[in-house]
Amino acid sequence: MKLHQLQALVAIADCGSIRAAARKLDVSQTAISKALRELESHLQLPLLVRNASGVGLTLYGRSLLLHARQMLGQLEQAQLELTHLKGHIEGHLRFAISPWMGMALLPEVVQLFRQRMPKVRLEIFEGLMAVTLPRLREGTMDFAIGLVSALLPRPEFACDPLLSYQMAVIARCEHPKRGSRSIHELLDQDWVVNYPDTGHEDFMTELFWQHSAQIPVEQVQRAQSLQLMLSLMEQTDMLGYCPEPMLTVPIYRERVARLDLAESFATDTIGIVTPRNTQLGTAAQCFVDCLLQVIRRRARSSKADDRQLFDTLRLLI
Repeated sequence: MKLHQLQALVAIADCGSIRAAARKLDVSQTAISKALRELESHLQLPLLVRNASGVGLTLYGRSLLLHARQMLGQLEQAQLELTHLKGHIEGHLRFAISPWMGMALLPEVVQLFRQRMPKVRLEIFEGLMAVTLPRLREGTMDFAIGLVSALLPRPEFACDPLLSYQMAVIARCEHPKRGSRSIHELLDQDWVVNYPDTGHEDFMTELFWQHSAQIPVEQVQRAQSLQLMLSLMEQTDMLGYCPEPMLTVPIYRERVARLDLAESFATDTIGIVTPRNTQLGTAAQCFVDCLLQVIRRRARSSKADDRQLFDTLRLLI
């Protein structure tokens, strides 16, 4: 298999047609078609199937696509590393970060990183690990600063824990149920929550079922972002559920509050997640070093905002 053949396969998968793939790679349609024919001939397998809307990948093509993305991503990383070794630290760093860390810690980390590597362009994703892991798997993301849980595919991904914290039930500050002391007092309320695509039963167990609390499923609404959850909570009497550190971020601290309930909820861990058996590149390692520096400095700080944040956290570094 040759590099230009794998590039053609990925471009066709991304663009949906040979013509669009040729434009993306700035080559002729003939060159794209030839590259795929040669690849199919080498493998003795059909990779493309034509349909009314363009071209798609066969089962074999989809399987090869995953590896092609990984190989091209590794090659891009190798080229970037060679550039770094020559002293020209530039390029593109892609990573994901959990929402509360993005609001509480990321701005200072980015400022420090930009001082050290001003020519490296950042692409930052906010989201759940269910969204992040496919990008890590494909090699289109360098690392993630996200939730480390039992659902993380351990043979495939490695993680370095950073911080742990508690989850909390929350409500708008003037909510009529603000004084409740048990989850059982809240089962007549509507809820808006944020959890992964595959996590419904785990979430319901974590928040309700482990406490023998039963609630009709139609009372639990799902928001695809914490910002949507906050907006709905603020403008309705819906209850929510979020990491305790989130409540130290001004935009949350001023609008919602933790309910002091008798029940204990989950302890979650945030860590650096990478594909197993891969090393962070120079820029990625620099960013992680900046993150660790900010965490350690703020954990020792006597400032009120820092103390409030780190009172909700346990350092694991």
